[in-house]
Amino acid sequence: MDEQAYKETYRAVSALACPFEKALLICRYACREARRVNIAERVAVNCGDAAAQADCALLHGMLLHGAAFALKLTHAEAVLPHAKHVKVQCGGLLGLQRAVRPDAAEAEPVADIRSLVQEAEARFGDLQALPYSEIVRGIAGFQARKRSGG
Repeated sequence: MDEQAYKETYRAVSALACPFEKALLICRYACREARRVNIAERVAVNCGDAAAQADCALLHGMLLHGAAFALKLTHAEAVLPHAKHVKVQCGGLLGLQRAVRPDAAEAEPVADIRSLVQEAEARFGDLQALPYSEIVRGIAGFQARKRSGG
């Protein structure tokens, strides 16, 4: 399947695309609302709940905006390379987890993104009131696993 055909198929089957798709696929985080869709040899992740997807989209946007300085971007709307998207998603969720559950293990993977987002909303009132300066430290400190050289 060529790249253009893949992108067209992806858009057609991803009405509720998961904003944290990379975190689910690469960092092996989990979410009860995640629905994997195979497109040729690739995998996409959709959300099973429109309200959950809207919450995650808002959170993802806020993480991108808050992380612009940490990622050395001149503006938050820049198109990010893959590695920086991974850093925002995986590091942002770890930072959120530390903000919501300060007693949790430092590098404990996120077991359910939806539950974490709901806990954050309950604890801080809404997603715009989250301690983003604290959460961005998780983004800045996140390091993806290095590929094995062999």
